[in-house]
Amino acid sequence: VATQVRRFFPDGVDTALELVGTPTLSDTLRATRVHGVVCFTGMLSNEWTVKDFYPIDYLPRGVRLTAYSGEASDLSTDVLQGFLDDVAAGRAVVPLDRAFRLEEIREAHALMESGDAHGKLVVMP
Repeated sequence: VATQVRRFFPDGVDTALELVGTPTLSDTLRATRVHGVVCFTGMLSNEWTVKDFYPIDYLPRGVRLTAYSGEASDLSTDVLQGFLDDVAAGRAVVPLDRAFRLEEIREAHALMESGDAHGKLVVMP
């Protein structure tokens, strides 16, 4: 996505959240501006390491890489309660692109991989 991102933000984005994993991390880093930050937190790809990782070649100049792998206990009760209050008041909205029946799992996966979904994809059993 780095090329597409750079069309809209020629200098790159300020921050990026990497949720897919090591196969897309390099691309996410290239989409980020100098002094920008990438937070690596997802491992959806089931690939756990970057092969032959050499930081000087892998990390774009000036782009910061951090990671998050927290637990529920890392979230303060005040922050959690604030989120729950927002949910109860209808202020917390998770964008839903589409719900699929289990028989449509292939279509759901194809939409996910196409990058055309604009929100969460839900598969109902």
